[in-house]
Amino acid sequence: MILEIDGGYSGIRFSACHFIPRHEKCSRLHGHSYIVRLRLEGDIGEEGMIMDFVILKKKLKAMIEEFDHHVLLPGCSPDAKVTKEGDSVEVVCCGKRYVFPAMDVTILDIPTTTAEEMSKMMTERMAAEVDIPENVRSISVGLDEERGQTAWYTKVLR
Repeated sequence: MILEIDGGYSGIRFSACHFIPRHEKCSRLHGHSYIVRLRLEGDIGEEGMIMDFVILKKKLKAMIEEFDHHVLLPGCSPDAKVTKEGDSVEVVCCGKRYVFPAMDVTILDIPTTTAEEMSKMMTERMAAEVDIPENVRSISVGLDEERGQTAWYTKVLR
């Protein structure tokens, strides 16, 4: 059985800007209105459900609060050197240099801020930070950069 949360209907969405080093068009700083989706696959548990929607939605909303209206930067990029000094974050990448107020930036522990890497990071965080019941076999997070373009990552739990 599958449990699914569609962030488009549940208000689990955020706006942020990023860039993808070495990409022809997306290497320029640009933004998206992201929608987060979540799927659990498992069996119905003792309470008559796979898992409580409320717990999952609360965690997703808390996580995206870290990203909403921020510049998302890759903290593990071989291409982008990200340095935080005082109240500023400097990024040097592919001949470009950006300086942002630190309060406007979220540095992510990923090599690039593609939807694929961000959905993987979000899935791993959900699996690590939420008490997932034993009846759940897998967790997946999908991230829409725009309607019709969703990157999914699935983590098999059992």
